[in-house]
Amino acid sequence: MIPNPAYAPEAWQTVTQHIATLGESPFWHPYEQMLYWVDISGKQILRANIYMGTVEAWDLPSEPGCIAPAASGGLVMALRDGVFRAQAWGGPLQLLTTLDYDPSHMRANDGKCDALGRFWVGTIDETRTLHNAALFCVDARNSGHTGTPQVRCMINPTDLPAATANGLAWSPDGGTLYWADTPSHTVWAWNHDQTSNSLSTQRVFADFKAKPVGWLPGTLDANNGGYRGRPDGAAVDVQGNYWVAMFEGRRVCQFAPDGSLLAEFAVPLQCPTMPCFGGEDLKTLYLTSARHHRNAAELAAFPLSGSVLSMRVEVPGLPVNFFQD
Repeated sequence: MIPNPAYAPEAWQTVTQHIATLGESPFWHPYEQMLYWVDISGKQILRANIYMGTVEAWDLPSEPGCIAPAASGGLVMALRDGVFRAQAWGGPLQLLTTLDYDPSHMRANDGKCDALGRFWVGTIDETRTLHNAALFCVDARNSGHTGTPQVRCMINPTDLPAATANGLAWSPDGGTLYWADTPSHTVWAWNHDQTSNSLSTQRVFADFKAKPVGWLPGTLDANNGGYRGRPDGAAVDVQGNYWVAMFEGRRVCQFAPDGSLLAEFAVPLQCPTMPCFGGEDLKTLYLTSARHHRNAAELAAFPLSGSVLSMRVEVPGLPVNFFQD
């Protein structure tokens, strides 16, 4: 599919002058009217006042894979060595729980909260040789005086071998959960019973052509075996359409709930990482990106790599879900 000319790379705007190494996990805070995101390899949480053009950076002791706002204030975050709570920006970190993985070669990656305020965290195998990534759910709603949340492994390597958890999102009614393994070039979907918090009926939602041997950034589609990137982070709009950033693909794809491709949006950088919807009307699509481990030629060709971009869209997105504790 040829990208809609109305959404060519020139349709995107640069949100701030700040460049992250590995930007991820963006969300729009509706009460603060600010955009939050993380720089994983830079070990920072970032937030921007879009209207003032200012950015604040919060240095952390280890890599933040994902973050979410908390209903009682502050943030919940998944760092390399556990899930932490901070009551205020830049405040002290309280360890809520650890997850069942070896932090010497694994860390938290893509994650967010569901509509009931449970924090879901996927993991990544940094060696890229093991398929032991998993998806955990941290439920602190009934932790009481102990302060210890319930942790469940919702998708484990025995059921679905995966290396890099990504693409987490839910349909507007919460009845469908989406999750991707980036190296497998596949997005799956499950039926999700929110009350019992159970998953069933796993199926392939979207799959993409694998990366050919010898591929180089900037290679034209006709000469690269059809490779156009692999699925990274995702978001869902109010109509249930699934928007996914295609890492190395210079595009964002919009899929209908039935898995059919509705549109492609060309991006002026090689490695978009994750979209989110924001602004007062939730019709601004924000997009993080990466420059981590990209070669000099690519960075010279795409100097916006690592920045946050924005684009106006016709259909509003779902608002961010808040962590409940």
